[in-house]
Amino acid sequence: MQLSKTRKRAVSVIAALFAAIMLLLALPVSATADEVGTEFDDRVFGNVKLDGESLGGVEITVRGNGYEASTVTGDDGRWVIGVPERGAYEVILNEETLPPGIAVVEDGGPIKQIEFGLTGTVVTNYFIGEGERTAVGLWPQFFTRLVYGINFGLMLALASVGLSLVFGTTKLSNFAHAEMVTLGAVVALFFASLDINPFLGILLAVAVSGFAGFAQDVVIWRPLRRKGLGIVQLMIVSIGLALTMRYVFQFFIGGSTSQLPSLGGESFKLFGTLTLSTTDIASMGISIVVLIAFALWLTMTKTGKATRAISDNIDLAAASGIDVDRVIRYVWITASALAGLGGILWAYFRPGIKWDMGEKILLLIFAAVVLGGLGTAFGALIGALIVGIMVETSTLILAPDIKYVGALIVLIGVLLVKPTGLLGTKERIG
Repeated sequence: MQLSKTRKRAVSVIAALFAAIMLLLALPVSATADEVGTEFDDRVFGNVKLDGESLGGVEITVRGNGYEASTVTGDDGRWVIGVPERGAYEVILNEETLPPGIAVVEDGGPIKQIEFGLTGTVVTNYFIGEGERTAVGLWPQFFTRLVYGINFGLMLALASVGLSLVFGTTKLSNFAHAEMVTLGAVVALFFASLDINPFLGILLAVAVSGFAGFAQDVVIWRPLRRKGLGIVQLMIVSIGLALTMRYVFQFFIGGSTSQLPSLGGESFKLFGTLTLSTTDIASMGISIVVLIAFALWLTMTKTGKATRAISDNIDLAAASGIDVDRVIRYVWITASALAGLGGILWAYFRPGIKWDMGEKILLLIFAAVVLGGLGTAFGALIGALIVGIMVETSTLILAPDIKYVGALIVLIGVLLVKPTGLLGTKERIG
């Protein structure tokens, strides 16, 4: 029986509020200086002093070789950041975190270029004093965060459109989809350990992810569908599968952060504070090409049209002669391959691979799907871009540790006005 408009709106708002509460509970506690990069042997550390006195609460970022990490100085002015490999890095002091009227008075300003020598440590100190500092305007900062948000949103879209397709064709809210994100990165790491060409390793990892989706449907989902299990039971099975996969990953790769091999290249200063590496540019390009190819497959091919027909009305599609099981299997393969690719690109963007990396963005993936409209792949794409942009641009107002809240506020606001999501139809709930 179709829910009334009022009940739909209530269900949507309650679901969004629940997601927001769960995300807030999952947010990490602000890292202190000695908690960043401790899994790495090579480290950059130093002191920040104001006229000889230690200065706490100053943000320091180390960036280079496809890696970026930030911390804040402790009350003693000290900071430590571990790095995955020796090489050349930039150390950046965020002058916005300095007291008013205070600036870096030594030559070179807030950005220092460092390079590791024979030892695994580099010391970088900052001496602060009264002086004028060059402030970066709001619009250059916004433009920088906007580009980063688009990059993150495109990676999020690779996972979100697959999850939306799975829901559209099976009505399953697959909580194990985030582990497919992790699987792609972990498999790419495995091929890297075999000294396989990084680009070939990425292609193989995407293929393995797609095969894993095929195996899931053959071994788990198709038999359960034939047994007539309800949506709630299937969702519980997906939660159990997610937990199992997560701890299997931890068993094999441990609890530390691992790095994929650098793809080479350099960074380019494009506008204001915007700096993109060749990896960032390649990531955005790959995401756009893959998403365009996916859109063409969904709209132009026979299988893609059958997928949309099943999403609209599975019974009518079956009555029209469409092989529903075969199409759903293609959906599982496609969704898993896209999620695996998203995980690999996110491992470079993050950067790093951890056993629970998929779990960290699970709620954002669901937020993108719900925001765009449940079961609509194009809605998930739009929702992912909105979520990615909101996450990154919200750091202009919110602390980085709670930047995900901004995206969920937008999600709740949209659902209050349009409970079915941006591209959802009235027949869909949520």
